[in-house]
Amino acid sequence: MASSNFADTRYAGTKDPARLSGKLVTLIGGSGFFGTHVAQDLLSAGARLRIASRNPERSHSLKPLANLGQIQFARCNITHADSVRAAVSGADAVVNLVGAFEGDLNAIQGEGAGRVAHIAREAGVMAFVHVSAIGADENSQIPYQHSKGVGERTVLEAFPDATILRPSILFGGEDEFLNMFGGLISKFAALPVFAPEAELQPLYVDDAAAAVLAALQDSDVHGGKIYEIAGPERLSMLEINRRIAQAQGRDPTFLPLPDAVGRTMAKVMGALPGGPINADQYAMLAQGNVASGTKPGLDALGVTPRPMTLYLDRWMTRFRKHGRFTETRA
Repeated sequence: MASSNFADTRYAGTKDPARLSGKLVTLIGGSGFFGTHVAQDLLSAGARLRIASRNPERSHSLKPLANLGQIQFARCNITHADSVRAAVSGADAVVNLVGAFEGDLNAIQGEGAGRVAHIAREAGVMAFVHVSAIGADENSQIPYQHSKGVGERTVLEAFPDATILRPSILFGGEDEFLNMFGGLISKFAALPVFAPEAELQPLYVDDAAAAVLAALQDSDVHGGKIYEIAGPERLSMLEINRRIAQAQGRDPTFLPLPDAVGRTMAKVMGALPGGPINADQYAMLAQGNVASGTKPGLDALGVTPRPMTLYLDRWMTRFRKHGRFTETRA
């Protein structure tokens, strides 16, 4: 059973950090980009933290942020039930952050997510947050979306009081989204744009982390619900590229690709080692990545999202021709 009754400390108000003070929270898959930001919020809230992942050493940079005995690391593979049991043993709450774009997606984020929820329930965990994705759909023909949909179903079957969060594309200073485009725009005078009219609602990673924290702090209110969490701006892929270029002080030529051309190029690139996009990723991009409006969002979690433009100038500094010594722009 869990080390203490999570429900004993429930009270109104998601902003009081004492709600999680002293509680043991396990982050499954917590060593990634999103996980490290969730970890920082939990440490600030006074939670005891166990980061469980295949490569927990990737999050050792969090050690200086923790008090003595506040953080520990565990090696865990979501496909191995025994390692999951060890990771959630004694935990008051569990957050499942595991996700992938390749490999056996059903084993990782489909049935695998349900396995984690089942083991957490057996262990007496009182609060469970599962991170899914906007577009999750068990009926989708795209393996990523299908497995995410299966994951939602199996999580709720195993842990009916779980909170499911569906984030849009996350951005942050060390992400693989803005930085990838930033690097390309800084190197080339002309660039193709895949799915140029597709709309996205990029979400600041710290706002997504705040949503996880709110879901844990008020698990009695948010449990059993699905939230779509997205940024405040709906931007086309072409507009995102233009804003990144502007923040770098550059004016490249963007070449919007017709759908047929984009699909063909994605299929070819997907067959290459380390290709930037494959056919499935293109298909999801072409659909867009915005909240449907049929589920509650960040406002229901007490979080006000911040726009990407608040940070672009600062983050794109390293991609400017002369870095911080670039002449001041109008």
